[in-house]
Amino acid sequence: MEDVNDSIQNAGLAPAGQGAASSNGRGGAGAAGGVQSIERAFDLLEMLADAGGALGLSELSTVSGLPLPTVHRLMRTLVNRGYVRQEASRRYTLGSRLIRLGEISSQMLGTWLRPFLAQLVRLTGETANLAMLDGDEVVYIAQVPSPHSMRMFTEPGRRVQPHCTAVGKALLAQLPPGEARALLERDGMPAYTPTTITDPDLLIAHLEVIRKQGYAIDEGEQEIGVRCFAVAVPDAPGSLAISTSGPQTRMTDDAAARIVPALKRTAREISETIAAEGAG
Repeated sequence: MEDVNDSIQNAGLAPAGQGAASSNGRGGAGAAGGVQSIERAFDLLEMLADAGGALGLSELSTVSGLPLPTVHRLMRTLVNRGYVRQEASRRYTLGSRLIRLGEISSQMLGTWLRPFLAQLVRLTGETANLAMLDGDEVVYIAQVPSPHSMRMFTEPGRRVQPHCTAVGKALLAQLPPGEARALLERDGMPAYTPTTITDPDLLIAHLEVIRKQGYAIDEGEQEIGVRCFAVAVPDAPGSLAISTSGPQTRMTDDAAARIVPALKRTAREISETIAAEGAG
C-alpha cells in the first residue's frame, strides 16, 4: 500500500494447447507465418504457468495434443536453456531463467503504460499506480505521483500482500473464489491497521461485491489515513490493476464519484492498447 508523505517521501497481463494441437510438422511455418517449433515451445511454457505447478510429459502431451516425442524434444531444449526445470519426479516446472525475463518485462511494461498513469493524475489530481499479481503477491510496476505536497509514494518493485490493498483486492476479485481463498490461506491475512480485513470468509464475500461494482477500495487497510480506489485491467495477458491513492481527507465519496469512472475508462484504454499491440 502507498505511504503518506508530506515534505519527505518514504519508500515506504483459448488454452495454449489448442494452438499447438492445430499445428503439424516440425519446425515449419506456424500461424501467420510464425515458426511452428517456437510457437509450440511457448505453448508448453504457458501450459506450465496455467497449471500453477509441475506437469509430466504425458500430461503435457494430452493438454497440447502433441505427440510424446515432440513434447519431449521441445522440453529437453527448454531444460537445456534453463527456461524449464525437470524435477526428480521427472515432472517439469518453469525454470529460474524466466525470472530475469519477467523482471525486465515488468519494467518495460511499466514504462510503456506510464502515459496512461500520467493521464489519470491529470484527471484526478491524485497519485496513480500500476500493479500486477505475481505469484501470491502484488508488485507495483509503475507510479506517477500527485502534484500535491502530501501524496502517496510507492517504489516500483515493491511487493505487498493483496488482502489489504485496493489493487490487491481488485486482482483477487478476478480469480475464481477457490483460487482466491487458497492464496489467502497460503500467506495468511495479517492486520496492518485496525481496518485490515483478516477473516478470509469476510474478504471472499467482499470480493463478490467488488466484482459486481467493478472497483475496489482500500479504507486505510495498509496505511492509516490513506484511501485508494482500484480497478482491474480487463482482458490483460497478466493480472494488472490500476489505482489512485491519497489522504482520506481528499479521497472522499464525492471524489470517488469522479475518480472511479476515470479509473474504469483508463483501464479500458490500457486493455485496448495491449490488445492492439498483440494483434500487431
